[in-house]
Amino acid sequence: MEKKILVCVTQQKTCERLILKGYELIEKEADQLTVLHVVKLGARFLEYSSDAQALEYLFEVSKEVGAELTVKRSKHVLDDMAKYAKDEQVTHMILGASPSQQTQEKSFAARLQGKLPEVNLIVME
Repeated sequence: MEKKILVCVTQQKTCERLILKGYELIEKEADQLTVLHVVKLGARFLEYSSDAQALEYLFEVSKEVGAELTVKRSKHVLDDMAKYAKDEQVTHMILGASPSQQTQEKSFAARLQGKLPEVNLIVME
């Protein structure tokens, strides 16, 4: 079965390690790797002051591993990530652990998994 791997990146430059983890999951030529960055309306794309610089960074890292890059702005980040994953029939999703000290039931990853029970969700520390 073909894997559709979605790497969700945030405003941290450390997202490169998430993209590389997605690349490690590729086993066959038919497997697909996509990088998704959903940004809340009004927020910066990354920690850089320039959105152009941030997009260039994401594009270069994605290109190195043959991944398609999608960038979206949203009022409802979690809902739009879940919709994108469903629309694209994602089988595996990678994201970084939330920096806040939320309980497991209320964490971003747990809420996302609740919306996507069929997706293999990988949360990296």
